[in-house]
Amino acid sequence: MHSANRISSAMLALALAAICAESIGTSRAEAASSVPFLPHQAVYDLSLQKSRGNATVNNATGRILYNFTGSACEGYTTDFRQVSQLDTGESKSTFSDLRSTSWEDGGGNNYRFKIETRMNDNDVTSVDGIAERTGKTVTVKLKQPTAKTFTIENAVFPTEQVRLIIDAARAGKSLLELVIYDGSDNGEKVYNTLTVIGQPIPGTRAPVKPDPTTTNDNFKTLTRWPVTVSYYDAATKADAGEQTPVYAMTFELYEDGVSRALMLDYNDFVIAGAMGKIDIKDSKPCK
Repeated sequence: MHSANRISSAMLALALAAICAESIGTSRAEAASSVPFLPHQAVYDLSLQKSRGNATVNNATGRILYNFTGSACEGYTTDFRQVSQLDTGESKSTFSDLRSTSWEDGGGNNYRFKIETRMNDNDVTSVDGIAERTGKTVTVKLKQPTAKTFTIENAVFPTEQVRLIIDAARAGKSLLELVIYDGSDNGEKVYNTLTVIGQPIPGTRAPVKPDPTTTNDNFKTLTRWPVTVSYYDAATKADAGEQTPVYAMTFELYEDGVSRALMLDYNDFVIAGAMGKIDIKDSKPCK
């Protein structure tokens, strides 16, 4: 039931604009979305949505604190903390506390990350490293858990992933395939992702389940899209048959990068993340 690292990579991906893989080598400044990303702090309350099959998860509680600041000029900083507890019956439970800090430059070419995870009473495990892009090749240099250098082809970082999804949505695309690197697990995990984008929802249409974005004037003029991102282990061989995603995320994505109505699907159980609070941060416009 090691869900903490999976949730971390999912949320980092939300942090969390080229529409196809060939655009990775182009200028990110030219591809920037017309609506800048909104610096903000959001709180999401976690709960068990449902269990499937023989899953023994009886209940899930927790909270995510997500802080996103910066701009295309100075880069984007994401501070994330998730505390959660899964109850698995017979008075057994798994407690996790995950904290991460990352910085990504506005061009999507440089990425720094540090992730710390504690499961139950075990010692904290840490992942610390940097990733830099040269052309279509990303070079990752890990400090922890062990010093190591390796390369990845055609991968994008979390904030760039959100930008690409928004640009694809604006262009009327319904599918987007990307290779994602966010430093999760032991720092060596790479995901192939498939994003399915639904029809645009105008800001004048209130969400079915109200949350702090419903009455906030910042969102009444913004379009949002229902999005599902499925994450597949890139290390799995293509000839292994039809792959099942490691996990999938469903959410509504505003064109300023804010996400609401989270649903985290781990195949045997699903966790809902309802936004409980959002605070808009000041930002300095690019010169």
